[in-house]
Amino acid sequence: MTASPDLATALRAQAEGRLDTVPVTASVSDPLRFASVASVLPHRAPLQISPWSHEQQWSIRGEESFQGMPLIDGRTDDLAQVAKAARAWHDGAALKDIRRVAPFVHLTGRFEVPDNDPERLTESEWQGMLQEAADLETSWQETYQNLIEAAHAEPALRALYPFTSHWALRFSTTTRPDLTIVGPSLTANDDTYGVGRGFITQDLGVFATAQEAVAVAVRHLPSGLGPAALGG
Repeated sequence: MTASPDLATALRAQAEGRLDTVPVTASVSDPLRFASVASVLPHRAPLQISPWSHEQQWSIRGEESFQGMPLIDGRTDDLAQVAKAARAWHDGAALKDIRRVAPFVHLTGRFEVPDNDPERLTESEWQGMLQEAADLETSWQETYQNLIEAAHAEPALRALYPFTSHWALRFSTTTRPDLTIVGPSLTANDDTYGVGRGFITQDLGVFATAQEAVAVAVRHLPSGLGPAALGG
């Protein structure tokens, strides 16, 4: 890679012709470290590609364009695999098919919503949150996963757009990019669950099960909430 003038050139060199007709753009500010590959699908942002600082590995991140949330990501030490993923992303291949041609690709759980329907965006974000909870490798993974699954199982919360801040689960009546925060926050501790009115507080109680915490959060939701609307 060091012999190439930029990451885009290095990527093409490893692509075995796959990217000959594909726009691969090096970053103007840091061409050795960042490159992007556009997609024929307008609801996909350009695939972002960058090397790791201390290892011979490359990372990718493929976002949907409206919210900027990742649909795929991943890292590999094989730049040729990155080229395969980039070509599939550019061509509009289904997300599962991108993973099939480049197995290092990780599916975030979100799905594509080309028309930005807010209910579908909300559902997609819930799926992303469930996948993230399942993928965690921490001592509190099980507790956190229990919380996300219990919140998703509650219709009143499932209709709201979920997001986290410092791992506290919060809710919005609008999707990204402009969130409208509503209701309490939920937190997973080592073996208990907290509910609070503010940001990472537990002033509404600490409970032994995720279901108990979720029930309290629902009771403190404002009345008259409908499905999440489009943010922005």
